[in-house]
Amino acid sequence: MINNGIKLIFAILFMLCLLQMPYGYFQAARFIGMLSFALLVFYDYQKNQTINSGVIIYLTLALLFQPFIKIALCKTVWNVVDVLVNVGLIISIFIRPKKYES
Repeated sequence: MINNGIKLIFAILFMLCLLQMPYGYFQAARFIGMLSFALLVFYDYQKNQTINSGVIIYLTLALLFQPFIKIALCKTVWNVVDVLVNVGLIISIFIRPKKYES
C-alpha cells in the first residue's frame, strides 16, 4: 500500500517535469526520485526476500536519477525517460505479478 502511494506521488512529480519548470525543481525531482526508488528497492526486497526484477529495475532507476554524479542527457531524452518511467509506475500500481508455486 505504501509502495502504491510512493509510485503515484512520483508519477505526478514526473509529469510535472514535462512542463517548463525552474532548474531547482529538476534537481529536487532527481533527489526525491533517488530516495523514492531506493525505498521501493527496500520494500520490494523485504516483501520477496530475494533479488527479483523489481529490485533490479528500481535500483537501476535510483542510480539513473541520483543527483550526485549526473548522467548528462538532453532535455528530450529526459522527457522520454520521464514518460516511460511514469507509465511503468502507473502500470505497476494496477498490475500485480503472479506468484509461481513450486
